[in-house]
Amino acid sequence: MLPLIYIKSKNGGYMLQGKIVNNISNIYFIEADNEIYECTARGKFKNSDITPVVGDFVNIEIIKQEEKKGIICEIKQRKNYIKRPKLSNITQLVFVLSAKMPKPDLLMLDKQLAFAEFLGIKSVIVINKIDLDDKIIGEIEKIYSNIGYKVIKTVAKEAQGIKEVKDVLKGEISAFSGNSGVGKSTLINSIFGDNTTLEGIISNKNKKGKNTTTTIKLYKIDKDTYIADTPGFSTFDISEIGTKDLQNYFVEFRNSIKDCEFVGCTHIKEINCKIKKEVEQGIISEDRYNRYIKIYEELKDKEEHKW
Repeated sequence: MLPLIYIKSKNGGYMLQGKIVNNISNIYFIEADNEIYECTARGKFKNSDITPVVGDFVNIEIIKQEEKKGIICEIKQRKNYIKRPKLSNITQLVFVLSAKMPKPDLLMLDKQLAFAEFLGIKSVIVINKIDLDDKIIGEIEKIYSNIGYKVIKTVAKEAQGIKEVKDVLKGEISAFSGNSGVGKSTLINSIFGDNTTLEGIISNKNKKGKNTTTTIKLYKIDKDTYIADTPGFSTFDISEIGTKDLQNYFVEFRNSIKDCEFVGCTHIKEINCKIKKEVEQGIISEDRYNRYIKIYEELKDKEEHKW
C-alpha cells in the first residue's frame, strides 16, 4: 500500500494517495488511511489511453473533506493489468475448483495458470468440496503440486482448510476466480467470518449503488491484504499470449524447451521433441499436455481470424 501522504495542490486543497477498491457508474471509491473517499476522474483521462480501474494506486485531490469526496488526478504506474475484467496491481490469483458439482474445469484452470505466468503473478489452487470425491482430488493435487503450484483443499461450508487459505492471502492483493457453483462465495464468506468488509462501508455511502452489480471489488481483510471477487473472470480472454510464447507459460516445459531438435518447436507435430518425449516417459502429465494442445489450437485459430 502506498504511504499516506498529503500534498498541497495548485488549488489550495490537498492531494492524498490511495487505492481504488470499487467502481460504480464511474464513481470511484478510494481507500486511504482506513477511510473511503468517493471520487470522480479528471476529464484528462477521457482523452488518454489509460483510465482508472479497481486496484490502481492514485493521487486524489480532496474537494470536500467532511463528505469524503475528491477527484482522481493521477494514476500511479501499474505492476500489471488485466483487461477483462479490468483490474490492476494484483499480486496473487486464487483459482477455486470443486471436487464435484460442478466437475473441475481443468482446461479453464490451465488457461488461467498460463495467463498468471504471462502476467508474472503468483497462483494458488483451492479445491473445494473435498468431502465429495477423494479420487479426483488426489489426481488434481498430484498434477499441480508436482509442477510447483500451491494446492489447498477445503470444505468451505464447514470452514475446513480456511486457515491455510488465510495464511497464503497475508500481505497479498488476491483475485479469486471460480466457475458458478464451486463455492467461491462461501469460501470468501468463511475467510471474513464476522469481519466487516468494505462493501458495507461503500453501500452506506452510496445507497443508489447498494444493489448494483459491479465488475469487481476489493475487500480488505487486514493491513495490505485484500481479496478481489471477480465475476466473469472464468471467461477471460488470453489472446494476449501468442502461440509461439504459450510454451513459456507451462512451467513444466521451461527446462526442456531448449533440448528440442528444432528451433521454434510447437511440441505438437515435430519429431525429436523433448517435451513429447517427457510426456511419453510420464515426466510431464499427458492430460495437461493435451490441454496445452487445445489452448495452442484455440490461440492459433484466433490469430488466423484476427482480422
